[in-house]
Amino acid sequence: MLLISRRSRHALFTSAALAAALLVAGCGDSKPPSHAEQMQKEMYPFGSILGGEGGISLFGKNKKSGEGEGAGIGVNSFLWRASLDTLAFMPIVQADPFGGVILTDWYTPPDSPSERFKVNLYILDRQLRADGVRVSVFRQQKTGADWRDAPVAGNTAATLEDSILTRARQLRLAQQARGNE
Repeated sequence: MLLISRRSRHALFTSAALAAALLVAGCGDSKPPSHAEQMQKEMYPFGSILGGEGGISLFGKNKKSGEGEGAGIGVNSFLWRASLDTLAFMPIVQADPFGGVILTDWYTPPDSPSERFKVNLYILDRQLRADGVRVSVFRQQKTGADWRDAPVAGNTAATLEDSILTRARQLRLAQQARGNE
């Protein structure tokens, strides 16, 4: 009868578990989700809204619509341009048109040097929809030599989202007017 020591059984079990884990890990998608996709999954756990139409096409026309080949941006072009227009007064640290993410650096208003603001903006859809943009606003106040987090007025993010949506509608109407000429 073959006797296997306790230590050998443990090593055999550990090796088998490691091999199984590596095998299962190899079956997954190798591309991690973008930040916008991750935000979209957290906000809409029961369905995707990123699969809509209306994004910008950088390298040709949309394949789905039969207009040729190309890869498009995953966000609405009007929302993207409106977001950049609306946040133009703030220093932008990151602007990712493929993921729909715009991150600003701290901005200190000229009339209020003891406070500063920062904005994280996520465009979540290819369609011009009211729920296609999410804004997070952060505020800090200067206390002595240190900056301390401070509360932001409750309607600040919503007001910024409304401004972006209004600008996006203006851009869409202006493009439609040019197309009718």
